[in-house]
Amino acid sequence: MNVVLKRKRKGFSLAEAMMATVVLGIAAAGVLLPFTAGAAARAEGGRRTLASRLAAELVEQIVRTDFDQIVAVYDGYVEAQGRVKDADGAEFSDSRYAKFSRSASCEYVYMPEESGAASPRFILVTVGVYNSGKEIAKVNRLVGR
Repeated sequence: MNVVLKRKRKGFSLAEAMMATVVLGIAAAGVLLPFTAGAAARAEGGRRTLASRLAAELVEQIVRTDFDQIVAVYDGYVEAQGRVKDADGAEFSDSRYAKFSRSASCEYVYMPEESGAASPRFILVTVGVYNSGKEIAKVNRLVGR
């Protein structure tokens, strides 16, 4: 009499291994997704911080200009993308500034009590900073005589 002995096989079948891989992939995606979103938010925060600093620097440069020259020099001022300048007038060479551009507008502000005044006492300075053409920072400042 031949007795056929059945041996138990150990391990996974191909179908079981494939299912485990799919489940593991879905779980990994669920775990890693918040990290990628966090990295994108961090990068955007860095761009906005840099843009705010660039806007503040240009506003301070304008404020240091003689009041009577502000509108003549800075109204319509534009620095093209990748051509942003530091306070000394040299273009930034760091690659972080490559997609940034700035613009400024300056206009006289007449107060109601100055209706007949020959020259205004205030100028509204507006500086916009753009990243790849999209405005990401804007600063308004009222400059007095």
